[in-house]
This record gives sequence, structure tokens and C-alpha cells, in this order.
Amino acid sequence: MDEIETVLVIDDENGVRESFKMVLKSQYNVLLAETGQKGIEVFKDNAVDLILLDILLPDMNGIDLLERLKGMEPNVEIIMVSAVKEIPMAVKAMKLGAYDYITKPFVVEDIKNVVSRAIEKHSLIKEVTYLKDELLRYHPSKKIIGETKEMKDIFELINNIADSDGSVLIQGESGTGKELVARAIHSQGPRRDKPFVVINCAAIPETLMESELFGHTKGAFTGASRSKVGKLEIADRGVAFLDDVDTLDINMQAKLLRVIQEKEFERLGSTKIIRVDVRFIAASNKNLKKLVQKEHFREDLYYRLNVFPVDVPPLRKRKEDIPLLLDYCLKLQSQKTGKPLKQFSKNAMYILTNQYDWPGNVRELQNLVERLSTIVKDPIIRVEDISFFSHGKQDIVDLPLKEAVSAFEKQYIHEVLKKTHGNRTRAARLLGVHRNTLQNKLYGPSQPEQA
Repeated sequence: MDEIETVLVIDDENGVRESFKMVLKSQYNVLLAETGQKGIEVFKDNAVDLILLDILLPDMNGIDLLERLKGMEPNVEIIMVSAVKEIPMAVKAMKLGAYDYITKPFVVEDIKNVVSRAIEKHSLIKEVTYLKDELLRYHPSKKIIGETKEMKDIFELINNIADSDGSVLIQGESGTGKELVARAIHSQGPRRDKPFVVINCAAIPETLMESELFGHTKGAFTGASRSKVGKLEIADRGVAFLDDVDTLDINMQAKLLRVIQEKEFERLGSTKIIRVDVRFIAASNKNLKKLVQKEHFREDLYYRLNVFPVDVPPLRKRKEDIPLLLDYCLKLQSQKTGKPLKQFSKNAMYILTNQYDWPGNVRELQNLVERLSTIVKDPIIRVEDISFFSHGKQDIVDLPLKEAVSAFEKQYIHEVLKKTHGNRTRAARLLGVHRNTLQNKLYGPSQPEQA
């Protein structure tokens, strides 16, 4: 159910207030105030979208009140109302941020039209403000890459659940692309043209989480100098993506559960019920079922979120996708910088695909490509270039002696290569072996680097 917008009428004439209410109450939640001070109090206690403000009030000037209300909430739309249209007054009001200026007596259809347009503008500004923030943090060219069976199964699952409104729980290690999966579900569903609101639960302090989710009114707590719209309100008719949902404390989990069940909440400092239509997609790099068993996560919330479970595999379990990802990231980097496209040599590609487990998953791979694209001047990225890169020290305790010796040798040689900045001739000299011997111990029988 969509939230009904709220209109506040501030006018000292009872007949005018009741007339506005009669005209607008079928479409909007209408609040009334007979003085400027009363209007301020009502405004503080409610999430107001539009104000119809009389210029002549018994306790203060309407123009001064316009400026004060705009200072409290810049995005609120205000329509000035007066018995006489004074051009200089109208111009001043518009300069101070008024949406329009109307005179009494008014025509019912004219009032409905101007209020409708103002409400539409308010909604657009709220959405555009959020989308601007999104553009700063999300690159639209990012997409899910993969041709392994594991990834094809995920693509099929995304297609199957995109049209539903059921909650989705995406689990997988850090850096596996859980947010990309969430965005793919959103972009293929009926809510694709509505907001996709990211709520990074791990990055928001516990004391501010309720305000971030539900919003607050001015004065709701120390430091709340103005009213604020919560992220769930912005996500109305769209998707709320709860990243690192496992980091929510138990009390916040209970409040979130109620929102998912009832589709309603209250801003901090207000008793007004705000109803929203939101699809929830949550993500975690921890096993939530195990957290439920340890009583660190609410069982009822887990089942509410886990209507459609999606498990994203780590990169080490889909190694066949690594060459695709490396090439894709190289192309992205070339487009981003405008520099010629680089390639990995055959041996470098082999090492990155088969001799490293990528504990940071796709995010680590992206960072590596960006680093190598920047520091390597040649068009081909070779083995000596990636010697800067940590190849991951193996745990050799449980290996057979022959394999343990080989693993230790590789790790030791990589450490020496770091000291020589990838120069294999110098490394071989320091190790007291021939350069071909070093090559054989690292990569098998010596072969020339190939693109």
C-alpha cells in the first residue's frame, strides 16, 4: 500500500481551513493549524509533504514563516495563500522557495491541480536526491560475469524470482558480488523503475540505525536539527537492500521484522504511521542459520528474509570464470582511463587462475587489475609484473613431504622476487640457481611468455 501524502493547512480562518480539508481529504492526509506557532508544532510532529500557508496570520508574518519552515525542511513544498494578489509579495515568496501563490476565493479544480503538481514535484525531488547519491557509489557498467554451472544456476534463479515480491536472502563470502545479484533481481522485476535503496548495516552506527531506516522529526534526539526522511520511506514501491544484515542488533532485528510483516513504521519522535510497499533483499557473508542456532540472529526474521535463498559461490569454486573476469576488468579499466587495452600473458593468466585462491573474491580481482593496469607500462602484463602480488601462502603442515617442499620453494622464491621487483635473473642469482631452474620450480618446464 502506498503512503498517503500529508498536506498541512495554516490559516486563521476556520472556513478556509475546512474548505481546503473538504477539497483535499479524499486524496491526502490533511492537517490543520490556525496560527503560525501551531503550524510549526504540527510540522515538527509529522512528515509533511506540502503546506498551504496564509500570508496574514495573527501571530506572525506568513513570509517569515515560509523562510523558517524551509530552513527546517528545504524539500517541503509550500503554496502561499492570500485574499489579495500582491505582485511584490508573490515575487518575494517565490524567491524564498514557495512553489506557487494563490488567492481567495479559490476554484476547487485549480486547487486540486496546483496541489497535485506540487506533490509530484516533492516526490520527484526526494527520488532524484537519492538517485544522485546512488550514481556516486554505483557504476552502471558493472555486471555479473560467469559461464560456470554455478553461475548459470544463479542467473536462472534470478530470472525465476525477479517478478515476485518475496524477500530474498543472498549469502556468500565478502567480495563475491552479492549486491550485483540484488541489483540484477531488481532490474529484471516490476519495480525496476523505482528506487533501489542500499542500507549498509555494518557501516551505520547502532545508535543511528533506527533514524537511518525510519527517519526522524526535528528535535527527536540531541543533534536532530531538522526532520529527515528514512531510507525505507525513500524505498517505497521499490527495493530495500540490507547489506550485512547479520550486524543488526537484536532490538533492531525485532523492529525490522515488524516492518516486513506490517509494511508500516513511525519516524523517531513522531506517532504518525507511515505505510510503505517495499521488497526486501538482504545479504550476509556469514551463515545466518548458524547465527540463529547461537541466538545471535532472530529465527523469525531469518525465515521472513529467507523466502528466496541465493548462495553466491566464492571465486575459488568457479576458477573457469577467472579469465573472463580478468579480461572484462581490463576492458573496464581501459574504458575508464581512456588508455590502450592491456592483456595478461598466457603464463600470468595461468598463475592467476590456478595458483591462487582469491580470498577477497571478485572485489580483490578488480582491485588487482586496477593496480596492474596503472603500474605496468607495457601492453602485456607478465609473470614478473604479478610477482608484486601475494600468491597466498599455503598451509604445508598436512602435505606429503615432496609437495610440502615444492610449496615452500614456491613461497620462498616469490618472497625473493618481491625483493628484486620481479627481476627473475637477479632472483636466480640471489638463490644461487640458473634462471631456467627458477622458472621450472615456479611454473613447470620453461616456456617463453605469450600474450
